Amino acid sequence: MALSLQEQLLKAGLTDKKKAQQVKKEKHKKIKQKQKHKTEIVDENKIAAEKARVEKVEKDRQLNLKAKEEAEKKAVLAQIKQLITVNKQPKNTGDIACNFTDDNVVKRVMVDEKTHRRITLGKLAIVKLDEEYEIVPTPVADKLEQRDADIVLYRADKQQVEEAKVESAEEDEWYADYEIPDDLMW
Repeated sequence: MALSLQEQLLKAGLTDKKKAQQVKKEKHKKIKQKQKHKTEIVDENKIAAEKARVEKVEKDRQLNLKAKEEAEKKAVLAQIKQLITVNKQPKNTGDIACNFTDDNVVKRVMVDEKTHRRITLGKLAIVKLDEEYEIVPTPVADKLEQRDADIVLYRADKQQVEEAKVESAEEDEWYADYEIPDDLMW
């Protein structure tokens, strides 16, 4: 078997056994330090990689939340459009102006007498869909208001409805003194 360089130097007398052991110890120490240093570097790399992974997961989570919110907004907008288009009442068919405000600007929709009465009694409401004004039943307006409060522009509140009932009752009382004949032909 071939002898190692160290054994050959010892045999030749160029070095002594003590020096050979010292060199062997130093070599062993250097190897140990390299291994220890590598584990420290590996640990730092692992820590940096874990930190980057955690940051990426958090960023992905934030992006997913944002995408989910946008999808929910689109779904609500689609629901609003569907509710309005399915339940809208005819407008611009009469000669009575129904006035309401949109962003502190007075707007007007022309309706017939029956529709105007239903709006003032609180049975119909005026809503806004894509710069267009539509008339929908009050229960639909309530559903729309749950989804987006800015959609409903005008809805007669209970106080206005009560005032309208009082006015109609006063008009009925005025006619109560006059008897209408049953045999009157029109």
